Amino acid sequence: MTQGSGAGIVAHGGGVWSMRVPIPDNPLGHTLVHLMDTDRGPVLIDTGWDDPASWDTLVAGIAACGADVGDVHGVLITHHHPDHHGLSAKVREASGAWIAMHDADADVVRRTREHAPARWYGYMADKLAAAGAPAEHVAPLLAARDAGRTPRLPGLAPALPDRSIAPGELVPLAGRALRAIWTPGHTPGHVCLHLEEDHPAGLAGRGRLFSGDHLLPGITPHIGLYEDRDDPTAVTDDPLGDYLDSLERVGRLGVAEVLPAHQHAFTEARPRVRELRDHHEERLTQLLTLLTEPRTPWQLAERMEWNRPWADIPYGSRNIAVSEAEAHLRRLVKLGRAEAVAGSDPVTYVVCEA
Repeated sequence: MTQGSGAGIVAHGGGVWSMRVPIPDNPLGHTLVHLMDTDRGPVLIDTGWDDPASWDTLVAGIAACGADVGDVHGVLITHHHPDHHGLSAKVREASGAWIAMHDADADVVRRTREHAPARWYGYMADKLAAAGAPAEHVAPLLAARDAGRTPRLPGLAPALPDRSIAPGELVPLAGRALRAIWTPGHTPGHVCLHLEEDHPAGLAGRGRLFSGDHLLPGITPHIGLYEDRDDPTAVTDDPLGDYLDSLERVGRLGVAEVLPAHQHAFTEARPRVRELRDHHEERLTQLLTLLTEPRTPWQLAERMEWNRPWADIPYGSRNIAVSEAEAHLRRLVKLGRAEAVAGSDPVTYVVCEA
């Protein structure tokens, strides 16, 4: 791979480039938006965060790849999060491009657009209260819900897609063999996109994989409970189980190279899949140790190992941590290794008796 003519542009060969589109005030720093030539014009894989500086970077990046934003033929979205889908509407306005997404994430986008921000604050407050969060943590969400005129959060007015990404099928792109791989876990409709073409540098393996947030070289993707379900206490979905199954499918592809949405491209997909599976198995084992006495999801999150002490984790990151704890707890319940304590409120969980 070689650097392109603009800062943060990498030419990956075979008509594929990546560009670093900044995420404001976020430790991730940027999203890697990929541009792929087709016989009908350039197609973007993800678009980046909806912010003026991010838009300017995206437009300049497309130009550095030898195209114009008005030339973009289509936009493929790996998942609905705002650092991936945020600028899709602006790209469509500038070019008339279509936007494609898996139906499960399109449903999330639709629900997000249909409801006022106050509903989101109320949903989060109910969800955290059910997880055992203390009243002082829930209070700001309730205050925002009841304020009447709440500010619209980033990502709460995303573009509705025009097309569906059908799992297992080739995406209809002129002159390209790009197959959609459904990889739920990070979101219910996350997709990876497998470019089933020989690697331009001759690397051994089955083509290249645009992996979104599913498979990253040095970051463990966030796996929490799926967002905005009608009943935040209902035990139905199993995002961690979905993710682990999806990892297995991706590992079996035997791709030559992975082009993720964060960090950098890498070649060791199978070892990375094993590392991620081992990480989550260690997490599950840790939770079983903690569940020798009844605990709420909040109490579990307080005691789990994070990249800093619980007291130093910011407010918003605590919400993410609790959701991760819940996803791992949900997996243990599905496996019959943990269960809810009857009559507990908020609900506590404990290891199942052998």
